[in-house]
Amino acid sequence: MVIPVPRYILLWLFIPILLCSGCTHFANDRWTGKDKAEHFAASAIMAAAGTAYGEHQGWNDAQSRSFGLLFSIGLGAGKELYDSREAGTGWSWKDFAWDVAGAAAGYGAYQVIHH
Repeated sequence: MVIPVPRYILLWLFIPILLCSGCTHFANDRWTGKDKAEHFAASAIMAAAGTAYGEHQGWNDAQSRSFGLLFSIGLGAGKELYDSREAGTGWSWKDFAWDVAGAAAGYGAYQVIHH
């Protein structure tokens, strides 16, 4: 049984974690590049896979969508936290923006194909 968590609670949990995450530095990168396409594609695939997982579990559309999007965006945030460590390339808001865009596109593509 899955207990749905209101989105505003997730938002209020995510923001303090992000702000207090201990990022040692931020990336000085561009909006375009090979890594941006990789962020977009990986996030799209993860969102579609997460949504498919939810549907195969018998969850309703809202639960499947929420899981797929949060799964994908959560992985993107985790990757950026990993990059923000002292030896990493730094937190990139541009990478994270491409992650969010990819998650939305992946969910949208899944809906078009499967409904």
